[in-house]
Amino acid sequence: MRGGEKVLLSLLRLFPDATLHTLLHVRGSVAPEIETRSIEESFIGRLPAAESRYRAYLPLFPLAIEGLDVSGADLVISSSHCAAKSVLVRPDAVHVCYCHTPMRYVWDRFDDYFGPGRFPALLRPAAHAMAAGLRAWDRWTAAGVDHFVANSAYVAGRIARYYGREAEVIPPPVDTDFFTPGADPTPGDYDLVVSALVPYKRLELVLEAYRGSGRQVRLVGTGPEAARLQAQAPTEALFLGRVDDVALRELYRGCRAVLMPNVEDFGIVPVEAMACGRPAVVFAEGGGAESVLAGETGLVFDDPTPRGLRAAVDALSTVRFNPLALRSRAESFSRDVFERRIRACVDRALGARRAQAEGTLPRW
Repeated sequence: MRGGEKVLLSLLRLFPDATLHTLLHVRGSVAPEIETRSIEESFIGRLPAAESRYRAYLPLFPLAIEGLDVSGADLVISSSHCAAKSVLVRPDAVHVCYCHTPMRYVWDRFDDYFGPGRFPALLRPAAHAMAAGLRAWDRWTAAGVDHFVANSAYVAGRIARYYGREAEVIPPPVDTDFFTPGADPTPGDYDLVVSALVPYKRLELVLEAYRGSGRQVRLVGTGPEAARLQAQAPTEALFLGRVDDVALRELYRGCRAVLMPNVEDFGIVPVEAMACGRPAVVFAEGGGAESVLAGETGLVFDDPTPRGLRAAVDALSTVRFNPLALRSRAESFSRDVFERRIRACVDRALGARRAQAEGTLPRW
């Protein structure tokens, strides 16, 4: 239940009669409100070891997403970080895409997944050829979207750059009813990372920044990089693996600050931490710098090195953060705010289609 799944949960609450179509559904991995819905899965889910090695089937994603049958729908809302925005809809249907990011595997994050040390050298020419084909397909299928919504201004810029399309910015929802401050406002004695353990998260920066610092950093999350990261971790790092939401809330409440060292499309973790009354340290590029107000709800660093992160972490002790300001900032990203804005966006998209059919100008 990461950011994308939480967006999906709000979409399903807004449209309770909708059928959910997905490339892959790992049973039991998401909230019961999602599990109990009508879910149509692509053939990817029937391939060997798909639950753990679905990224290996990336070249098949176009065939799989175009094979989903949404021909009965007059409104399609795609929640897309890879291929969902390329679903084929009826010519008279309205397609609104909530885009978490253009396909990161083949655009600006290609080397994070297929670069030296992460992919066999002999297969890299084939990976480059695959990526070129997927980029062309990804750009071409953007024309099938009537209205793009981006989760941050940073992603809206990437949509403009890669697809040549404008996007409305609506940040994803944060459950501020659940993530709340604890009874003790005193900062804790550890710092916290909540992240998938995947290449582009740049968690090596965290490990090196804390090496020899004498301050503990706890890392929540799982992923294909787990074994490699744990093998190079200093004694200051503690890997907690997957935790449930209640345990995560207690970790937020008990930490000094959360860290997000990578270029994130939005980054829901800093906002969840702010909802619990804790600041965040985020990198200056990407969505994190949009949600965190430097010096008010956290710190922003622009040197993407262990030294740069260490300096920002050391600076935490020199700044006093107001828990009320942290909470107020988080509430501007609440689930209710998100759902109101998405509903209004969809209504405008439907209104524009009606106006187009009637030969009048849409009012945006």
